[in-house]
Amino acid sequence: QVQLVESGGGLVQAGDSLRLSCAASGRTYAMGWFRQAPGKEREFVAAISWSGGNILYADSVKGRFTISRDNAKNTVYLQMNSLKPEDTAVYYCAARPGTFVRGTATEYSDWGQGTQVTVSS
Repeated sequence: QVQLVESGGGLVQAGDSLRLSCAASGRTYAMGWFRQAPGKEREFVAAISWSGGNILYADSVKGRFTISRDNAKNTVYLQMNSLKPEDTAVYYCAARPGTFVRGTATEYSDWGQGTQVTVSS
């Protein structure tokens, strides 16, 4: 089990950019970002394999968000560009005990506390 700590959230205007970071207490394998807006279920955003060679995005963020990782720092990033009000949510990073990327929350065993992203129109 690893501890995950997200950072980088904030209040921005539509069209702005933010970069989220997720620092892990130890080595992780496949990692993912999820988000949850008020009154909605947690939804998949992006996932990356340990090597970075396999990446998966939700259709809603494809072309705007980029997931990456620095294994030397045990850190995963989510670069979010062209933000929209509908991107407003608490963003969580998660780790799963496997090398394959997955888009389902139940596939992940460790979760961070989340960081709030608010996009105003």
